[in-house]
Amino acid sequence: MWKKLISNPVILTGLFGCILATGGCAGQPAPQANQSIVAGDTAALQQMVLIPGGTFRMGADDSTGMPDELPGHTVQVDSFWMDTHEVTNREFAAFVAATGYITTAEKPISKEELMQSLPPGSPEPDSSMLAPGALVFSPPDHAVPFDDVSQWWRFVAGASWQHPEGPHSNIDSLANHPVTQVSWMDAQAFAQWAGKRLPTEAEWEYAARGGLREQVYPWGNEALTAGKAKANTWNGNFPYRNTTTDGFYGTAPVGSYSPNGYQLYDMSGNVWEWCADWYDANTYLRDEKGVTNPAGPGKGFDPDDPGQPKRVIRGGSFMCSDEYCRGYRVSARMKTTPESGLANLGFRCVRSVAQRRQ
Repeated sequence: MWKKLISNPVILTGLFGCILATGGCAGQPAPQANQSIVAGDTAALQQMVLIPGGTFRMGADDSTGMPDELPGHTVQVDSFWMDTHEVTNREFAAFVAATGYITTAEKPISKEELMQSLPPGSPEPDSSMLAPGALVFSPPDHAVPFDDVSQWWRFVAGASWQHPEGPHSNIDSLANHPVTQVSWMDAQAFAQWAGKRLPTEAEWEYAARGGLREQVYPWGNEALTAGKAKANTWNGNFPYRNTTTDGFYGTAPVGSYSPNGYQLYDMSGNVWEWCADWYDANTYLRDEKGVTNPAGPGKGFDPDDPGQPKRVIRGGSFMCSDEYCRGYRVSARMKTTPESGLANLGFRCVRSVAQRRQ
């Protein structure tokens, strides 16, 4: 049954439709735990670095960019603090221990919520489709069409941040790896507890560029494959053969590669990162005259899947390669529904300069 749903182009356009992101799809609820989220003992959290404000050219101006990265436009951002690396399993565990928070992937979905996400006339789901779980990367052993993501993703009941590949897995040896299988609401809840927030898309791209002007990657224009490994990406033939030339098959411990000019790690590859903004494919067309501290559109619009509003994700992941994704370019944009929990999606936080630094 899930295979049919994963193969449905209406549901799985772009990255993933709401149906694949257990925990509810009816509306976009505010982040909430099973108890009040209050600023707690954040001593286990990482240090932040100051990103000096400035003006930059956001997006792409040439053939290196996708349509939703065009046109390049001038954006100004104020200074802000940013996590040096993606939020780790250790940090997320501290949040859960302090608050008792239950993530989206750990909650069952109701039949009513599921039906709202399906095309009209779809049959009612059986009970197996309502169990908590998330999408797990399950690569084939042969070449497959890139337009059928069901060839390398499958829904696994019991998959969650603590069991990223399903009930048989755990994070015992992954304390310093980025937390995954967390929804946008989960990331928001963590940020609220930590006294931080998610970055705007503009802040994220500005920080990823590391002070460089109109370069393709956080390290400049040198090809990803030139010289020593620069990021955790897919090496070989996606999705069936990974040579692990960069040292890792899946996620890597944060900080495994050289930082960019702002001393930020993994702004390219490892896991995609949630941003605060709604995704709108046409945002840059409206912003080309330049804006200051843009917070993104008021609602989401994905022309490939207009019935499912999505949030922006940035930075690419260990599954990106030149032949498939290229999401590790600093201007690359991707999107998925706020409820989505994925094996290659995490987040990092920021804090406005006006806020008290921990």
